[in-house]
Amino acid sequence: MNEIIFEVMQEADGGFTAECLTEPIFTQADDWESLRNHVKEATEAFYFDQPAHPARIRLRMVKDEVLA
Repeated sequence: MNEIIFEVMQEADGGFTAECLTEPIFTQADDWESLRNHVKEATEAFYFDQPAHPARIRLRMVKDEVLA
């Protein structure tokens, strides 16, 4: 496995959520730097007992906007 992708959304309160598109991994944080660290930690925890770990983690920012 070379890469896993997280879909990142900014919440109304300014925090961020990140959900992996291919594995059941989810995390959240109050700021971008914390989110990056939480994603790394959550990914390491998910794969802790598996021989193959992803070489890269991609964060894909999603902006949800409604135009009237």
